[in-house]
Amino acid sequence: MTDIHSHLIYGVDDGSRSIEESIEILQKLKQIGFDNVIITPHFIENSEYSSRNSEKEEKLLDIKNLLKSNDIDINIYIGNEIFINEDIQNLIEKGFIETLAGTNYLLIELPFHNKILNLEDVLYELKHEGYIPIIAHPERYSYFQENYKLVDELKEEGILFQSNYASIIGYYGKEAEKLLKYMLKHKYVDYLGTDIHRIDKICVIDNFKKIEKLFNKIAGKDYYKQIKDNCDFLVK
Repeated sequence: MTDIHSHLIYGVDDGSRSIEESIEILQKLKQIGFDNVIITPHFIENSEYSSRNSEKEEKLLDIKNLLKSNDIDINIYIGNEIFINEDIQNLIEKGFIETLAGTNYLLIELPFHNKILNLEDVLYELKHEGYIPIIAHPERYSYFQENYKLVDELKEEGILFQSNYASIIGYYGKEAEKLLKYMLKHKYVDYLGTDIHRIDKICVIDNFKKIEKLFNKIAGKDYYKQIKDNCDFLVK
C-alpha cells in the first residue's frame, strides 16, 4: 500500500518536529500495511512553508538512512502539497516544488473557505504543460461541502481527487464525512492519503482497521482496491 499524502519531513512545515518523530510514525505506518510513503510538505509561496527541494531531499536522505539502520523496511519518496498559485510551473523549474515521487503528478491544495475563481484555468494550464493535478482532500473545503455540483463539474473536466482516510470516520467533521461518502458513491475518489503530521495526531493509524472496513463497505472492495492500486502506480 502507498500513502501519497503525509508531512514527515521534520522541521520543514507543520509536520513532524524531529527525525525521531518521523521514524516513529513511519514505523507505525509500516505496521498497518504501508510499504511506500510519499512525503508531501506544504509549499505555500511567499510564506515560511517554501523550502527549496535541496533542503527537503537532504532531510529525506537522513530519514532513509535512519530507517535502514533501524531495519524498518518502508520506501519513502518526496513530493509537495502545493497551495494553488499561478506560478507552479516556474517554481518547479526553480527547484522549489516537487512532483509526486518524480512523476508528472502534482498534489494541489486549495483554500479551505474561499473558492478560487480561476481554478479551472490554473488546472488547465498545468495539464497543458504536461502535469497531472490531483486536488488534495476536496471533502474538507467548505464551498464543496455547501455545493456538491462544484465537485461534479471538476470531475466532469477530468480532475483527479485525493481524499483523506480519516474523513470517513468524521475526523474532519460531519460535512467532510458526508461529502466523501457522496464522492465514493459516484466513484470520484482517485487516491487516498493519511495526511499525517505528528505523533499526537495519529487517529488514522489508531483507527485504520475500522477505516478500511468502512471503505470496503461504502466504496465496495473492487473500487477500494482500484484506489489503492492508483496510489501504488505513482511509485512504480
